[in-house]
Amino acid sequence: MLKVACIVDDDTSVFELAVAAEVFGYDRTDRGVPRNDFRVVTPTPGPVRLSGGLGMPVMVEHGLDFADEADLVIVTPYAQCEYDGECSLSIARVLQRAVAREARVLTLCSGAFVAAKAGILDGRRATTHWAHIDDLAAQFPQIELERDALWVDDGTVTTSAGTAAAIDASLHVVREIHGAQAAAIIARSMVVPPLRDGGQSQFAVGPVAEQRAETLAPLIDWIVANLELEHTVASLARRANLSERTFARRFREELGTTPAAWLTSQRVQRAQALLEATDLGLDAVAQQAGFGTAALLRHHFTRQLRVSPSAYRRRFAVPAGAAATVTS
Repeated sequence: MLKVACIVDDDTSVFELAVAAEVFGYDRTDRGVPRNDFRVVTPTPGPVRLSGGLGMPVMVEHGLDFADEADLVIVTPYAQCEYDGECSLSIARVLQRAVAREARVLTLCSGAFVAAKAGILDGRRATTHWAHIDDLAAQFPQIELERDALWVDDGTVTTSAGTAAAIDASLHVVREIHGAQAAAIIARSMVVPPLRDGGQSQFAVGPVAEQRAETLAPLIDWIVANLELEHTVASLARRANLSERTFARRFREELGTTPAAWLTSQRVQRAQALLEATDLGLDAVAQQAGFGTAALLRHHFTRQLRVSPSAYRRRFAVPAGAAATVTS
């Protein structure tokens, strides 16, 4: 069972705490998702104030000892450590020890300040909410900040941009640990996209990329159900009864990326699920995912996930007889 410690302190953001609990703490074993030993921890157990307009305390029973044995340590944003505030030395040391023993660390939104002040982001690529990134850059010039990323993976440390990006980063970590099928099940239960690539811009139509298909939703559902077919901007525009230029513009407005990039991500995700839950050969996986050939599958799969399809299967394949039905 994966041990997950979620660190909080006074004025912890209620949204990011809820994201961590929903993704890693909710029991979905009845749907085939491995259960985690999820615990909220704090330097001094007892009441911890929540921010986000609630102004109410939550009772935290666990101290930081559990974080020292956790496989994943999550850092939520809390007001004390943002900008010029002081961070708990005990939390900083927990994070330093986690990195030293190669446990995973996930920071949500401005939780990156906690990690930065602990020194574990030095020399790493990272991100945070667009509204805070200038402050982070000014305080910690040794961090290689990626300003337009939803989340950034650098070794065992993952950082996320603001608010909704906390969900994206958390689902990414689930995919890395438990596989794409588990992440997809969690995403469906939360009614969110299972995969928004970390490289999508934080700046699209509005200040933060929180795009969801609106007018294109029926088309998106149809594409996902028919990934094995050949799709072009021209053919999709015709199906949407739009000109190619209008379709491409609206697609980027509603989904925050190009049709080609989005389609490739969906096909890689489909290939992940097939590699986990079936024993199909790579040619068959490529056909069903819409890549056509195993060579094209390897190219896009390795480019997006930095691991080959075969290596991914060896790591995440569900044992024979235990595989669930793969759905789009």
